[in-house]
Amino acid sequence: MPAPVQPVVNDEKLPGSVDVVVIGGGIAGCSAAHALAKKGVSVALIEKGVVAGEQTSRNWGWCRQQHRDLRELPLAMKSLEIWGGLNEELGLETGFRRTGLLYVTTRKTDLAQWEAWTLRARERQMHSRVLSAAEAKAMTPGSAQDWIGGVHSPTDGRAEPSLAGPAIAEAARRLGVTIHQNCAARGLDLEAGRVAGVVTEKGRIRARTVLCAGGAWSSLLCRRHGIRLPQASVRATSFATRAAPEITTGGLSMPDVTIRRRLDGGYSVGLGGRGYVELSPQGLMYAREFWPTFKQRRWGLTFGIGRSFLDGPETFASWSLAGVSPFERHRTLDPAADPALVQLGLTRLGQHYPQLANLQVAQSWGGLIDSTPDGIPVISAVDALPGLYLSTGFSGHGFGIGPAAGRLAADLIAGDPPLVDPAPYRYTRFIDGTDLGAPGMM
Repeated sequence: MPAPVQPVVNDEKLPGSVDVVVIGGGIAGCSAAHALAKKGVSVALIEKGVVAGEQTSRNWGWCRQQHRDLRELPLAMKSLEIWGGLNEELGLETGFRRTGLLYVTTRKTDLAQWEAWTLRARERQMHSRVLSAAEAKAMTPGSAQDWIGGVHSPTDGRAEPSLAGPAIAEAARRLGVTIHQNCAARGLDLEAGRVAGVVTEKGRIRARTVLCAGGAWSSLLCRRHGIRLPQASVRATSFATRAAPEITTGGLSMPDVTIRRRLDGGYSVGLGGRGYVELSPQGLMYAREFWPTFKQRRWGLTFGIGRSFLDGPETFASWSLAGVSPFERHRTLDPAADPALVQLGLTRLGQHYPQLANLQVAQSWGGLIDSTPDGIPVISAVDALPGLYLSTGFSGHGFGIGPAAGRLAADLIAGDPPLVDPAPYRYTRFIDGTDLGAPGMM
């Protein structure tokens, strides 16, 4: 069933023209629209379903710098700065609280990785603390497990996926952004080899700049216009519990299960590294690029064949701008939660914390995580098609870095000094022979 999400006011009438059209109403698209509006740019945001209806409302709600790929760390650090003042700036509740995040483990390999990462992160002025076994136990009162150590990042925090994206969208509306839900972009309007606007199911909007922030759907839209964008999707499962004893005020990652305290007194629960991959034409096309990532993360994945070969964002569909597009046929990607993973999460929680045994599940859901071969996003112009920009491929990290990703996309579009060095996120790394290397920590 769909993850809960705060509704956003809709603008029925399309503008004839704007400076920028943003395709996609997730946190990346909403944050970019908000940042552009603050620069005085006119923006229309179009979303085939509802704002935050897909991955933005289906994630764990962690806002972290800890364990980021080091190429992504500067963006994560800027995002935490933005998160810290976002409730006050927007005048709306995003659920953000700077509670810190805690990782504990029973595996020596984890601890060795965390120690190495922490040393390298300090060179970039991100400070967290590696914990001894005694310190990890002291920070997890009530846990039944004997941890061998952990790591604590006190400046990280949590927010509510059901609230944050919609709050940013509503703030953008107050600055003049028009928001058009249940309005799919069928494709780009092109003139003389460059972007001239967007053709939607409800009409045409003229614009010389388009930002595609379409999550798992981005590669399909790009493919229609001859743009190669390697993406692969993993179906993940999460669930929310009813009110439960408070064992952490923030987020806690344990072997095989991760929890985040919610504003309603329950927990959002996830299972790191576990997911389902459905074979698809797009997946096969980009299999070589994803092979290093596959080898590294194979342990937690299961595979199968289903509708993705014929339907959804990873097909080789073709369509006319005058006809119904795949985006209209799938207003919201709503894969079912895997009941076996929900039960595994409950079991693991009860094993680690006896007081959390017999938790009641309030809601469970699936989500499709769009990934890139190197596990970091694309936030970039596409030089082969002037006027097109991308903000996609967040690889399961998009919620936490969404505010800074939106700001970076807006800076690039406006030609302003970028928030961080944009080179790691450039689109050309996928087509110019760049050695992408192994994906970093997730």
